[in-house]
Amino acid sequence: MADPRRITREMLHRPIDVHVNGVSLNLKNAKVIADEKALEFSSNPILLAWFEKKTGRHSPNIVYGAQEKPSWLVYAQFRGGSISVNINNEEYVFIYRSGEHTPYQLP
Repeated sequence: MADPRRITREMLHRPIDVHVNGVSLNLKNAKVIADEKALEFSSNPILLAWFEKKTGRHSPNIVYGAQEKPSWLVYAQFRGGSISVNINNEEYVFIYRSGEHTPYQLP
């Protein structure tokens, strides 16, 4: 189920804009580009959500609430997604959180 709410650059937390020319992008190679860019901001970025404009697909595949932002974006931002990679003006958007958190250790 696709979320009908449109994404805009203004909805993203400090977006990292990436412009790719001369390459036919698909989700797979766009993710590789986004992963590399996210590594510039975190040594262990964790992908929380993504969006592909041409198909309207997004992950997580959820739709809820009455907010203006798409649900997949709200999901990521409420879970610490602060690394927003915006490829070719929202053609692809990837939201990461920094993975530098110390894992919980059992006593």
